[in-house]
Amino acid sequence: MKRVLAFLIAVFIAFAFCSFNSKALSVRASSAVLYCADNGEIYFSKNENKRCKPASTTKIMTALLTLEYAEKSNKQVKFTEDMITEGSSMYLKLGEVVTLRDLAVGILLCSGNDAANAAAITISGSKEKFGELMTERAKKIGMKNTNFVTPSGLDDDEHYTTAYDMALLMAEAMKNSDFQRLTSKKTETVNFIKPENKISTYSNHNRLLSTYEYCVGGKTGYTMAAGRCLVTAAKKDGLTLIAVTFDDKRDWDDHTAMYNYGFKNYRMKSIDDRDFFLDVDTVGGVEDKTSIGGEEVTGVVVKAGELNKIKREIFLDNFLYAPLKSGEKVGEIVYTLNGKKVAVHKLSVITDNGFVKENKSLWDKIKGFFNNAF
Repeated sequence: MKRVLAFLIAVFIAFAFCSFNSKALSVRASSAVLYCADNGEIYFSKNENKRCKPASTTKIMTALLTLEYAEKSNKQVKFTEDMITEGSSMYLKLGEVVTLRDLAVGILLCSGNDAANAAAITISGSKEKFGELMTERAKKIGMKNTNFVTPSGLDDDEHYTTAYDMALLMAEAMKNSDFQRLTSKKTETVNFIKPENKISTYSNHNRLLSTYEYCVGGKTGYTMAAGRCLVTAAKKDGLTLIAVTFDDKRDWDDHTAMYNYGFKNYRMKSIDDRDFFLDVDTVGGVEDKTSIGGEEVTGVVVKAGELNKIKREIFLDNFLYAPLKSGEKVGEIVYTLNGKKVAVHKLSVITDNGFVKENKSLWDKIKGFFNNAF
């Protein structure tokens, strides 16, 4: 009877523990994902491959393309009637002129539909062609369940994506240094080209930049059909996580909860071999030994409880024959975790070691011959 009771108590505790963890990670979103940008793994998900309307989170792609084109040619853009649209705005007026890069400020920070249209028409000639450009780029990123139609994210039956795909997009966008800088700004100022004296400051709609200390960027979105949409990124101790929620009435709280879970359970482990070196035996060189060492640094994401479980093994060529040149690869350092390779660093020669130059007399050579023979 006691054994049965003990078993039942153990089952109850295990169930309660699992329920607590599940409850701690529950979100109200219809679709959500917590994604690690450093290793491509998903740490939490809910219907992550469900097709959803992304609303203005679409503008992550619009802004990324705009910044990339602006880097090649930062054109001056005159705001025209075909760029006018409904919804959130940068409040551009007909005839006003700004640069293509300045449109990215309006796209990212204040979610300007007018800025998105202006960028799309400037880059591709029409919103429709720009939608094709967006979808083409999405496929290159690996967004398999995405089709973009509008640069602003206004609802369209053929305009859709998934939480997982948007995590891939945000990870790609954060590789762009200009995007990364802009999305992290709480405010940004634009100096208009025309009128010359116009200066406007735009505020970021991403509240998480103020409420969560590790947030480094993101984009909000909302339409009646899509509900509240949010894509954000956070970085702590070298570990970068991305959270995505669609149709979520408590998105700020859910993103914070997902990040707290991720940073509690995972760590970025830096494996640095730049100061590692060995003196190894060398055959046929000026010196009997040659210095070899590592020169690489790798960040490896591990579970919090496995930081000290990474093992290191050194593999060298059986014999090192001179001449050996600085930088020549002679082996490798292999790091494993639970039997799986997590990093491989090369071992290279640090100092040259050439052939011995013999300046012996004939008599010394003859003695050497007989000594070696017998």
